[in-house]
Amino acid sequence: MKVLVIGGGGREHALVWKLKQSPLVEKIWCAPGNGGIEEDAECIPLDVGNVEALVSLADKLRPDLTVVGPELPLVNGVSDAFAQRGWPIIGPSKLAAQLEGSKIFSKQFLLRHQIPTACMYGVFDSAEDALAALQGVSWPLVIKADGLCAGKGVVLASSAGEAADFISRAMERNELGPGGHKILFEETLEGDELSFIILTDGEHYAPLVPTRDHKRVFDGNQGPNTGGMGAYSSDDLLPASLRDSVISTIAEPTLRGLAGDGIPYQGFLYIGLMLTKNGPKVLEFNCRLGDPEAQAIVSRMDFDLAEVLADVAAGKLDPSKLRWTPGASSCVVLTSGGYPGKIETGMPIEGLTAIRGNTSVQVFHAGTKRLDRNLVTNGGRVLGVTSSAASLQQALSAAYQATAKIHFAGMHYRKDIGAISGWLKAAGN
Repeated sequence: MKVLVIGGGGREHALVWKLKQSPLVEKIWCAPGNGGIEEDAECIPLDVGNVEALVSLADKLRPDLTVVGPELPLVNGVSDAFAQRGWPIIGPSKLAAQLEGSKIFSKQFLLRHQIPTACMYGVFDSAEDALAALQGVSWPLVIKADGLCAGKGVVLASSAGEAADFISRAMERNELGPGGHKILFEETLEGDELSFIILTDGEHYAPLVPTRDHKRVFDGNQGPNTGGMGAYSSDDLLPASLRDSVISTIAEPTLRGLAGDGIPYQGFLYIGLMLTKNGPKVLEFNCRLGDPEAQAIVSRMDFDLAEVLADVAAGKLDPSKLRWTPGASSCVVLTSGGYPGKIETGMPIEGLTAIRGNTSVQVFHAGTKRLDRNLVTNGGRVLGVTSSAASLQQALSAAYQATAKIHFAGMHYRKDIGAISGWLKAAGN
């Protein structure tokens, strides 16, 4: 097989790393890739949001399978373009990708199919109407920008002042781009978040191992939201009874609802959950693997990813093929100083050679590139230090020990990934 992976972040590096292990895979391209991916695949510079450019590239390369990492090409319709040409691709159609591309579309879908979710207070396309509506809501208030905002389109506002600031930034100052031109208000749900991701060929589906993401930039869940500062996976995140509840009340009704609406879905479907005292409820959908959840998930895969994804593209997914290494995994994200705000790039990255021989740790690259054979920072999220082990404590300990050997100017990371497990407190950190 010759495989094309679309994207250039940590998620895509994890996918390339796992695909490369398959005896079925002869060649991997990655567009655009990054400084770490180029060690495992041939990287091709390209704007992932440009569907025409992606079609031209695939027409030239003729891959046997294309795997789409980020949401933008999916929302822009890359899967439709490939399907029209009979090219195998992993990812939902443009219409199905609206589950992520439009928070309003997603919320209306959930309400229409009576899938447990937060109550919606209203949808607004003007700042004036949104500000006026603040008089009749309960606090804290969740405000969501409708469109894609690179993980920065949601705020939990504890006061009218915080809400008004977000409304102004999104709808008046245009800081979130077109994605912020419409917003919605919804109630705040209390509980623990969980990422429940399934892989489906449109008829059959298989859940992946559960993960938990850490969105806020600082320890203790403080500071602004980010694309993700770290994640971990362990089987005890989702006891059997809760897993059955998620499947019966959320996952299967979602797939039935999509089919009933005439929206077949193929690829990864990310269901962001809040585990409330009244049961699991949907916070959001994503139309692809999460990042950094993907890094934690891929490190626990005990199956041939290329074989399974080829089955999905052919409509022949066999859920029994998805086997998982017992235990746990973790991913600690290292970011540039100032992230998720203004950052500086081009900082030399040191220390990676010191952990190359550590077989329990894999460093997945996100915002990196090579300059004159030197690896430098090239984005907000730079590296994802990932480890798997028999226990979560061991996985986290290995990841943090490796992280301590890496350095670049301004480097920042959270020191409490997985702290909800209690191991950090017990370890005296």
